[in-house]
This record gives sequence, C-alpha cells and structure tokens, in this order.
Amino acid sequence: MITRRRFLESAAVAATLAHMESRSLMALSQKAVAKDDVLQWVDPRIGTGGHGHCYPGASMPFGAVQLSPDTYNDGWDWSSGYHITDDSIMGFSHTHLSGTGVGDLLDFLVMAGTGKAKLQPGDRKNPEEGYRSRFTHSTEVTTPGYYSVMLDTYKIKAELTATERVGVHRYTFPKSDEAYLIVDLHHAHLTKHGTTVVSSEVELTAADTLQGGHVTNGWGNGRHAYFSMQFSKKPKKVEIFSDDQPVSGKRAEGVNLKAVLYFHTKANETIIVKTGISAVDAAGAAKNVAAEVKGFDFDGTRMTAAAAWRRQLGKVRASFIDDTHRTIFYTSLYHMSLGPVLFDDVDGRYRAMDNTVKSLPAGERNYTTFSLWDTFRAAHPAYTIIEPERVPQFVNTLIRMGEESPAGAPVWPLWGRETECMTGFHCSSVIAEAQKKGFNADYKRAYAMLQKGRADDVQGMTWHKEHGYIPADLEGESVSKHVEFCYDDWAMANIASRLGMTTERDERLKMSKGYRNNWDASVGFLRPKLSTGEWTTPFDPIEMRHWEKWWDYTESNAWQTTFTVQCDPGGMIDMIGGNAPFVTKLDALFNQPSTLPSYAPPDIAGMVGQYAHGNEPSHHVAYLYVYAGAPHKTQSRVRSLMDTMYKAEPDGMQGNEDVGQMSAWYFLSALGFYPVDPVSGIYVLGSPVTTGATLDMGKGRVLKIEVQRTNASDAYVKEFRLNGTVQDKAWFRHSDIANGGTLTFVMSATPNEALGADVKGIPPSQEI
Repeated sequence: MITRRRFLESAAVAATLAHMESRSLMALSQKAVAKDDVLQWVDPRIGTGGHGHCYPGASMPFGAVQLSPDTYNDGWDWSSGYHITDDSIMGFSHTHLSGTGVGDLLDFLVMAGTGKAKLQPGDRKNPEEGYRSRFTHSTEVTTPGYYSVMLDTYKIKAELTATERVGVHRYTFPKSDEAYLIVDLHHAHLTKHGTTVVSSEVELTAADTLQGGHVTNGWGNGRHAYFSMQFSKKPKKVEIFSDDQPVSGKRAEGVNLKAVLYFHTKANETIIVKTGISAVDAAGAAKNVAAEVKGFDFDGTRMTAAAAWRRQLGKVRASFIDDTHRTIFYTSLYHMSLGPVLFDDVDGRYRAMDNTVKSLPAGERNYTTFSLWDTFRAAHPAYTIIEPERVPQFVNTLIRMGEESPAGAPVWPLWGRETECMTGFHCSSVIAEAQKKGFNADYKRAYAMLQKGRADDVQGMTWHKEHGYIPADLEGESVSKHVEFCYDDWAMANIASRLGMTTERDERLKMSKGYRNNWDASVGFLRPKLSTGEWTTPFDPIEMRHWEKWWDYTESNAWQTTFTVQCDPGGMIDMIGGNAPFVTKLDALFNQPSTLPSYAPPDIAGMVGQYAHGNEPSHHVAYLYVYAGAPHKTQSRVRSLMDTMYKAEPDGMQGNEDVGQMSAWYFLSALGFYPVDPVSGIYVLGSPVTTGATLDMGKGRVLKIEVQRTNASDAYVKEFRLNGTVQDKAWFRHSDIANGGTLTFVMSATPNEALGADVKGIPPSQEI
C-alpha cells in the first residue's frame, strides 16, 4: 500500500459555436448562446490552479481520451500535466488524470511548430531552447469537449476535441516551408525527475499514418499504452529519432523515440490529426479511429462532443440566485463526469489487471481510474442517482478487476495496474451500496472476490481481523487503516446479509465495531496502540505520528480520524459520551487552531479548525450533527463550507479534485443532502444552495427538489417534506426516491432546532 504522501516522498463551446473555430476569441466570447444551454455554466479552468490538479482539455463524459495541453510533466502540482501559473506549453497529450494527488499518464505528446525542428521540449524559463511555445491565457478557449490556444512562438492555432477513444487535433499554420509536427513517445509524467518510459515502438505504417506505443513504470507500474495517428495531409518527409539520433527505415524500437513530420503550409492552412488510443495494441487503436471518426471532420466531431456533454450535464436542471453558485455546481457535475474512464476498445478487448488481453462479455463496458479512497464517499453515491446505466458497469468492472488482479480486490486501479494507493478496500462500499439500492450485478461473485482481496496480510489485515486493532509498532498508518477496514467490514456484512450468509454477516458486523479498540477515553480520541496493548506515547491530537519510522494516521491526525467512523455514526456518538458531549466535541473540532505539524502533507488543506475540507476523510464530518439530533448545526456549517471552500476561479478548490470527489461533495451539498454512510442508502439533510432542481434518474424517473426561501442567505431548514409529507426528521432513504420523488425544503434565516432533534428522528446506525 502506498499513500499519496509516500509516493510524493519517493518521487520527492456548444454546438452553436461549432462553426466558429477560425474566428477570433473575442468573437467567440461575444457569441450569444441559448439561455438554457448548460455548457455556458461550465468553466474547466476551475481547479487548474492551486492544488486542484485539474486539466482544461477535451474529453467525452467518462471517455478514455483526455486530450489536453501539458505545461510541465514533473512535480506534485503538475499531476495533470497543466498548471494555470505556466506561460508555455510543451504540447498536447492524450491521457490525463483529473485532480489526483499523484501524477502519471500524459501519453503521446503532439506539438506543432515552424522553423528548424527541435527534439527536446526545453525549459519553462527558456522555452525557445526547445519545441515549447509561449502562450497567454487570454487566447485559451475551454468548454466541455473543446480546447484551443494560440501557440505564440510559432503563430499556430491549436484546437482539440475528442470522441470516447480518439483525440482530434486541428492546427492552423502560417505560411511556411518549415512547418512540422513532432510526436514524442518519450514524454510522460516523470518520477524522481526522471522518465518512466521503459520501452517504446513507432512505425510509419502508411504515408499518412503513424502507430506505436510505450510501456511506463510510473504510478501504474508496467502500464501499456498504444496509439494510431492519422494525418489529414501527407507529410513531405518523416524522420524517426532514437535517443535524438535519426534512424533509417520506417520503424524503430527503444526508450527515447520521437517522430517529426515535415510540411509545406500555406497561410491559414489546417492540418488535422486524429489519434486513437488503446491499452491493448496499436491495431486496437486503429480500430477505434476507424469506428469513431470518419474522415477529418473536426467541426462535426466537436459538435458531437458538445451534444454529448449537453446531454450529460442536462441530466440535472438546477436554478440558482447567484450565477457563481451555478458555475461551481455545473463545473462540479462536469468534473464528476470525467472519471472513472472507459478502458476497452471498440472490439470489446481490454487489458486485464493480470496484464493479459481479454474480451468483454457482449454489452459490457470496462473502466479504469477508480480513486476509490476518495470517490466512495460522494461521487459513487451521486452516480446511483444520475448514472443508473453506468453503476452496474462500474460494479462489474470492479468485480472483474478483483478476480483478475494478483493483488485481489481493487484499491486504486489505473490503466490495468494496481497502484496500491491509499488505505482500505473501498470497492466494497461501491458494490454494497449498489446492491442496497437495487442495481443488478452478481453479488455472490462480488463477495467471493472481496474475500480473496482480504485473504492476505496486507495493510495489517491479519491483526485487524484477529486482534481487533492494528499495532502502531508493526504497521504504518495503523489507526486509519483499522477504521477504514471497519467500514469495509460493514459493507461486506451488508452484502452477506442480502445473500443470506448470516454467519459471514455476523462476523463482519462484529469486526466493523473494532474501531472502539483504538478509543482512549482518557484523552478522548482514537489513538495508536502498540502490539503490547499499550497506548503510544507521547500523544498530541494534532500530531500524525509518535515516532519517525512511519505515521499513525493517513493524511490526517487524531482530531480528524476520530470522526471517521462512517460505518457506525451512532456507535461513535455513544463512544464519545452521547449526543450532547459529541456535539460539544464536534464544535471543538471546528473551533480549534488550525495548527498542523511541520511535516504535514499539502493534501491536508481547507482548514476550519482541525477540519480539513481539502482532504476526503473530513467530507462527511459536518453532516454528523444530524446523527446527534442537531441538524441545524449541520445546515450552518455546510453552508459556510460551500461559500468558503469553492470559488469560480482556477484556484477554486481547497485540495485535489480527486477524480470527482471534491466536486461531488459540492454537487450533493448544493442539492441539500449527503450520504454520511453510503452503504446504508441514507441521505442526511444539509442546506441547499439551489432554488430548485430536477434530476433525470433514467427510465422516466425524476427527482424534483423544491426550495422555498425569502432571502438567498437563508441557510436553515424550517420544514422538510418528502414526497409531499411533512417530516419530523432530517434524513431520507434512497428507497424513498428510487422511483423518483420530490424533496421540499422551506428555508429560514433562523434555525428550527426541533427538526430532527427527537431521538425518533435520528438516522439509524448499522441498520441492515
């Protein structure tokens, strides 16, 4: 298992605009769009600054291709290959990670230029030394499915769009006898400031077609990626380079491979490049191109991408008083729709977790890039509402992964490789939640897969199972791992129960309560324990370790981890002393100084006291007041977090986006509810920012959200109605809305402390 921190240490516009590419940016910005066109409310620049780690380029919803500019390929804040602070571009690669805390991918960079071709990208401080180009953000246009920028150094306009498996470029050149395109197979995200490419191959298979691939040992160790690239104009000459030296012939193998294609261009002449990608082989990539992009119709491809995004974002029609809230909301939905990403070819072949090539059953789709430690919390619960067709596909993918992977149940799978990143096996939550909510899958097979994934002594699993805690002197991050294993046990208990496996259910339920074994009442926190049964010393709740060898908590400390018992909120409250003492302690969390140790990772961001909104283990915490009979405190705190933790700016996220989780928190919170315990199928109320919304749940089902308020600042729920019936509780079940329904919030400037305060109105805990 590797956390993002440890890796870092070791690695030290719409269809109405589609015909306008040749016009100026000013004309684009002034073009009127339909008032109800959801694309106008998405700003892909959000998260490209600060530590958001987002990319601004072109993709399809959950598409395999993410065609985007790379401004740098090294360092934590360039995990996506792009940062808003840069002023030069290396080129445009076809795969990118959305908001992760570790970098990888950036496959098959293409760069356009004029003059003498250069084979190195050059330094950001002196881009003219290489094939980089200077640019200004004022010439960037980014909207779902489309990106463009002026490469100032070469006076070339670059435009990008995509289908699911194919990236399409259009370059508008000046008049030149020395125009060129460089394809750099050596380009990838660096590790320890060095290349991750271990082997490459490239071949000019036709006068207008280049094919090849490479294997990389980055975050996804031993990752295979292949491409087939076709050009709308035949080059006058093609040169292939190995280690920056020209090679004879039309094919080469090696580590550092590049190809340069030379052209004569007239003023404003365009050259279109269409690139299919595959994890199987170059032939599969070529099939993807043939199936998804006929001819070289860039505008048509862009229109198709815009239409796909219009359908995707149009699943939710939400209104807001404040346009800033609307932009953040729809950009959140956009970011949630960038992953997991498609990971199969049009012929159904895919690269399995054991590195073999397999074929999918008819009608199935395969996915990758599951940031499960993050996304099980809110992104996957949101998908159960607005992605009913994809949820079974996600579940079936996870089952296949676990069966095919030597490592067992997936933890953080990336492009057919297991990264072992982060703690726990939270595919169990995604599977159990889908089962609870009635999605079809083979759950008996899923349970067997999860058993396989937990059979070996990984992450201290044996101690967790046999002793009820993980010793801090034998295993790093012991407290966090143990608590997260407890949640996985809770998920497995639910699966077993619905399969009629009562013995397994009872065993898992018992194990899920093991979090209490790390509770030290004398200090009032979940605390590391040694193999002798003694507590570690010294103890300070803001510290993350008791010695230098390793940490006791995963990207957190005792303050944050003590509130992470999502499997049993009621039991956690009883452990702390009951409702009143729990509320007092939760208040104290938010009111502490935001002091952290000097060695704390940058992932712990967005601090409010010792609450860290920039790191996912805190995401449910503001909603815990509901379980203690104080929903009004949740409403106040959640509204404050929405107002302070998100901005409609590049530096608009407090922490990494993490493949949709940071956005999913805002998306659900803006609608007025959140799943503290996704497996339970229960949503607790927050404070809706929307003034009303309708969500398409598929098959004619609609979830309608009505919000009545006098002032935009009204943060408290005065009355809550579920399907027309006034409630005395501040929560509801997924089954209440599974076939569609109506949630009605009557908002007020003052709290209704009676709503949800009675013990009968508190959400159940550990109810199967």
